[in-house]
Amino acid sequence: MCILRFLRIFAHKFRRDMIVANPIYDIVFKYLMEDERIARTILSALLKKNVVEVEVRPHEYANDQRDTLSVYRIDFGATIREDDGSEHLILVELQKTWLETETLRFRQYLGVHYSNPKNMKGDYALPTVAVYLLGHKVGDIEEPVIYVHHQPMDYNGNLVTKGLPNPFVESLTHDSIIVQIPRLHGQINNRLDMVLSIFDQTRKDEMDEHILRLDEQVYSDDRDMERIIHRLTMAAADADMRHRMNVEDEYFSIIEKRDTEILLKDQQLAEKNAQLAEKSVELTEKNAQLTEKDAQLTEKDAQLTEKDAQLTEKDAQLTEKDAQLRTSIQMLFKAGMSAEAIAESLGKDIEEVRELII
Repeated sequence: MCILRFLRIFAHKFRRDMIVANPIYDIVFKYLMEDERIARTILSALLKKNVVEVEVRPHEYANDQRDTLSVYRIDFGATIREDDGSEHLILVELQKTWLETETLRFRQYLGVHYSNPKNMKGDYALPTVAVYLLGHKVGDIEEPVIYVHHQPMDYNGNLVTKGLPNPFVESLTHDSIIVQIPRLHGQINNRLDMVLSIFDQTRKDEMDEHILRLDEQVYSDDRDMERIIHRLTMAAADADMRHRMNVEDEYFSIIEKRDTEILLKDQQLAEKNAQLAEKSVELTEKNAQLTEKDAQLTEKDAQLTEKDAQLTEKDAQLTEKDAQLRTSIQMLFKAGMSAEAIAESLGKDIEEVRELII
């Protein structure tokens, strides 16, 4: 443990930091990619191909107006030289953003790209690779760089290789490369790590986030990287460049403030909707309880109605019996039987018989 600490202190003592402009800023990134050799270096590393020629496509959507856009976009025509010496042209749509931008905006840019007749070669569109340099993390994905390849499959999920690549298939699908800049943490294991290290935000100066501090020794004896570092160094020394970086800070602070306000309003609206939903559930429960009570009352009313009907029927039966008893007593009395005899024969009270005789 002590040896490792000593080595870190020793390495830090002899480290020579270079001050360069932070390329996460659009103005710096644009300045960087305007150098054709640097563009080739960066695209070669991203594509893992030998890019021998790069041309900025005429429809560049630079975010210079600072109106409603939060995505910086450049389209390239890149000539790829394969290992067998053959060359072919592809389109690279590079989009960079600071903020968590909705995917709809990226899809809209792709739509513009696909509908542009300048991106056609004969009857087919040129193969396209979409590169996203994101200033935010994508969920819980830990890999700093993600390659998303389209693969042709048959019905059973088997990879189809015969007849491919095919211009028709290539015209309708595209590969993507997603770079999560916050996931870059100084680990350099390959060529792409080396190139992307210039975006590593852990290297920001503690007092000025417009600049990065890079270890000069890491890039020594690498002509391409030295060119990139040199251009970023010039950008850091350019007063106008620093001013425009300040403008970007102001712009994005406004955007972040706006997004924060929208987020708060959305949260408040979500809370109100949740409260309304809770009240709706309570009302539904109360209505269910009232409906149940109404059903119980209706059932009781039906039972009472039935009892009333039964009582009415019994009253009718009693009335009928009384009428029959009166008729019988009067007939017996007319036949000459005395009230006492009638009461004895019918088992009735003598007074009741006498009342019915009248």
